[in-house]
Amino acid sequence: MFPAMRVKISGLDPHQQYYITMDIIPVDNKRYRYVYHSSKWMVAGNADSPVPPRVYIHPDSPASGETWMRQVISFDKLKLTNNELDDQGHIILHSMHKYQPRVHVIHKERGEDLSPVRAVPQGDGTRTLSFPETVFTTVTAYQNQQITRLKIDRNPFAKGFRDSGRNRMGLEALVESYAFWRPSLRSLTFEDISGIKQGKSSLLKSSIETRILQINFNKILTNYCCTGLLLSY
Repeated sequence: MFPAMRVKISGLDPHQQYYITMDIIPVDNKRYRYVYHSSKWMVAGNADSPVPPRVYIHPDSPASGETWMRQVISFDKLKLTNNELDDQGHIILHSMHKYQPRVHVIHKERGEDLSPVRAVPQGDGTRTLSFPETVFTTVTAYQNQQITRLKIDRNPFAKGFRDSGRNRMGLEALVESYAFWRPSLRSLTFEDISGIKQGKSSLLKSSIETRILQINFNKILTNYCCTGLLLSY
């Protein structure tokens, strides 16, 4: 899930053990669409059929209250999917629907039966927290190019996009380095060659070497471009 949700918890018993979990529930029974000319989300119909319940159990669970309270609890490893047949334990959501993340603090004794594929147990020993500002709309493609850029720059799972950028920089560096050592394009004259008798043969040899150098560079440049395109893809 990006951006990742992070929380700071206080008021726990430092010596008790707790599980920290998250689930994500629908805000309403509506499906939405984005209207570009007004830059707003509009209701587009009724919500799709409910999906199987999934729970993300924080990998540091269980831990003492003292441990939880002295750190910012991050859910950056939580993964979402719209595949209703998912068997990887990811939280299943419908695209273009509104959802509310909920954080659950559960006493260890109460959390022994926790499962990623069952609803969080409610009642004594469980405290549920939610924040209205974390409501979000799910998408499979961002509607805003600035958000797309933010995800590429900040999301560790978008490393491939950043690599393609480095490839382009590498190509530019190659071109610049070639500009440094490539031969001059000015015409040679016999005055540039020592020895009039061997001047013609030296001039011919120099011209051939220059042409070979340019051809080899073109081959390198072509191969590099092809490789870059494959890496970008």
